Amino acid sequence: MENVLFVDYQKCTGCRLCELVCAVMHDGVSNPARSRIRIVKWEDEGQYVPMICQQCEDAPCQNVCPVKAISRDPDYGFLTVDQNLCIGCRSCVSVCPFGAMNYSRIDKKVFKCDLCGGQPQCVRFCDEKAVDFVAADNLTIQKKRNAATRFFNAQKHAAVLQEQV
Repeated sequence: MENVLFVDYQKCTGCRLCELVCAVMHDGVSNPARSRIRIVKWEDEGQYVPMICQQCEDAPCQNVCPVKAISRDPDYGFLTVDQNLCIGCRSCVSVCPFGAMNYSRIDKKVFKCDLCGGQPQCVRFCDEKAVDFVAADNLTIQKKRNAATRFFNAQKHAAVLQEQV
């Protein structure tokens, strides 16, 4: 897969617009329970974390599916659930290490992020850019740059505090 979803939880404001956009895009309803992206709030830290399918290379959800309803799109490389094959056993829900597999009580089927066919709408509507769709090759560079910036700012702050003492 050339592009991957990148989550910068420090930018997430918890507006949950991404959840609504996702539900409308896929199911035509403004219902966060139908969303493929979920915002998890860490109460103690007051932090919001967007949780999305990581499109694992050796995907546990795909490996455990007894009817092979989960497959990789040949053109874009994302994992997709064939609703006609899914029997709703939820085996994939139980093995997903990210909690990204969802179960619809209405449809009695599982569903997950399919990157909106290569044009993720959660990215398009996130003003804070807490969710972004970036080239997989550049992701490591971007993470290193962000970590270096945080480290530099922490060192600068520590030096200022040291001068005040």
